[in-house]
Amino acid sequence: MDTAAHHSMQELFAQLGLPDDEASIDSFVQSHRPLPCEARLPEADFWSDAQRAFLKEKLKDDSDWAMVIDDLNTRLHEHPAPEALKKQAGDADASVSPH
Repeated sequence: MDTAAHHSMQELFAQLGLPDDEASIDSFVQSHRPLPCEARLPEADFWSDAQRAFLKEKLKDDSDWAMVIDDLNTRLHEHPAPEALKKQAGDADASVSPH
């Protein structure tokens, strides 16, 4: 039986010093995806040095953080659905005020 403690996405974001409520996590993922297929999560340019070091260490150790870090990696590499892209484009157009 697997008795290892597995952390939640909220705990990961808190550990990284980021807002850890669901809306903030979703916003973070939406604003940073998609990462290129060849990009490794810890190497993404939006992490601080401390965040990058934490992610590398925990992935290297195959620790109890690995599952949630892998989940974040998957979420950040996903491409938005076409309908989401259309909605984002529409939202951007609506936020631009006419002169």
